Amino acid sequence: MGKAAIIIYVTFAVLLLLLISHSPTKPSHHRHRRLKLRTNFTFSLSPDAADNFHRHHDPVAFDPLVADIERQREDKQWEKMYFEHSHKELVHEAPAAESQPEWEDFMNAEDYLNDEERFNVTGRLVLLFPKIDVNPPDGYAVEHELTEWILKNSQREVMHRTQREMELHDKNRDGFVSFAEYEPPSWVHNSDNTSFGYEMGWWREEHFNASDADGDGLLNITEFNDFLHPADSKNPKLLHWLCQEEIRERDSDKDGKLNFKEFFHGLFDFVRDYGEEDHGTSHESGLSGEASAQKLFAELDKEGDSYLSDAELLPVIGKIHPSEHYYAKQQADYIISQADADKDGRLTLTEMIDSPHVFYSAIFNEDDEDDYEYHDEFR
Repeated sequence: MGKAAIIIYVTFAVLLLLLISHSPTKPSHHRHRRLKLRTNFTFSLSPDAADNFHRHHDPVAFDPLVADIERQREDKQWEKMYFEHSHKELVHEAPAAESQPEWEDFMNAEDYLNDEERFNVTGRLVLLFPKIDVNPPDGYAVEHELTEWILKNSQREVMHRTQREMELHDKNRDGFVSFAEYEPPSWVHNSDNTSFGYEMGWWREEHFNASDADGDGLLNITEFNDFLHPADSKNPKLLHWLCQEEIRERDSDKDGKLNFKEFFHGLFDFVRDYGEEDHGTSHESGLSGEASAQKLFAELDKEGDSYLSDAELLPVIGKIHPSEHYYAKQQADYIISQADADKDGRLTLTEMIDSPHVFYSAIFNEDDEDDYEYHDEFR
């Protein structure tokens, strides 16, 4: 960004803040809104979570400062849960032994976010806007710029959790994780191969080997990140493994490939919009569900043998396992739909300032609940 653009932004931001500070105080429709931290931390995967590990996704904090606060809280929770999991003999179940400072820290953090002198939402948005509006810096935040901003925030969160997990599994502290060091979830040890979730082999050695891009038998931080988040990997071996896993899960007759029935009842709802720009757009071909499925099945069946192999499933694996980019775009689209007052498909700084609740998690007092439809999915 050139010096001229920076000067324009700074001048505009100062004038805007002066106007806001000197404008008459008006009663705010959302005067009771309170910024709220998220509390969606989980320590480990359960069997049903393993079955759905690529189906659920929590949006990331829009403001990196809020993300830092949430990350610090999550780290504390993780450390506590890890200690309790690893040293059960030292954990006392007596209620009196439960400590309260973590809840106090949580409330102090929320109080900080709701103290306008210490955390001014308008000031934060003024600061963030030129960091978002970069391609090109034209005074508007458009979809691809918001998507890129959210994606970078998401990637920071993902890598932080990966580094934390690596510290847990890297027993000899050499900066790598071997398969011997990686421990499957505890439920695996108590299951047999007929148990629910056992066949989804995301924790198995095949997955580990597919993640090992350089084939040295160890996972570095990048490979371990791919291991934990295969949907975002560019590693061909890992993407091939994802396809194999989908075949394994849907292949009811165990012949190593999918016939039309297995495809229609197992995967079609995930991939029915193949070839369209967005994963979630409605299918408007005019065909019935089964006819549409047959058409797509024929497109994917390159060998023409009436079966889908793992290689033939590769073009749609991104539909089955959406990447962080997909979720970032979804969140960007939501933000624009909520904050774009003039409906021109882009956001000005003023529009962002006028809709702070879109960018910062918020709850209401009971008397405001009827006036605002809160979208919990984007907390």
